[in-house]
Amino acid sequence: MEIEKKLSALGLTLPPTPTVVGNYAPYVKVDNLLYLAGTLPVIDGKISHAGKVSKEFSIEEGYLAVKYCALNTLSNIKMAIRSLDAVRRIILVNGFVNAKEGFADSPAALNGASDLFVELFGEIGRHARAAVAMAGLLKNATVEIQCIVQT
Repeated sequence: MEIEKKLSALGLTLPPTPTVVGNYAPYVKVDNLLYLAGTLPVIDGKISHAGKVSKEFSIEEGYLAVKYCALNTLSNIKMAIRSLDAVRRIILVNGFVNAKEGFADSPAALNGASDLFVELFGEIGRHARAAVAMAGLLKNATVEIQCIVQT
């Protein structure tokens, strides 16, 4: 419960586990690796940020949206392994930013997830990452992340 105490100290709570909206699993566990499906910035069952970073949203707003993605990912991790304290390493975060053509600051927005993971987990939260700008995302979401975690 230490990770959840840290979340609470940050004024954050885990949202309900995201609803699966297609023919896929929210995670697949293979040995000690947890492959997590992409998560969107969903709050109370609704996309919190729809539109493009650098057009409808600032990088700072993208950062916040990515933080919501990270919280939804943490909910999926907890569903899979029952306790966030069982995480041994955040290995990889792939991040996608819905942005206008020529947008070059995807890493700044994706720090919303990276900063949260490091704040919660310390060094084991530091991960490899891809930060990709896209022409569009599911439901016009501003951002999406996908992770691999060691348990």
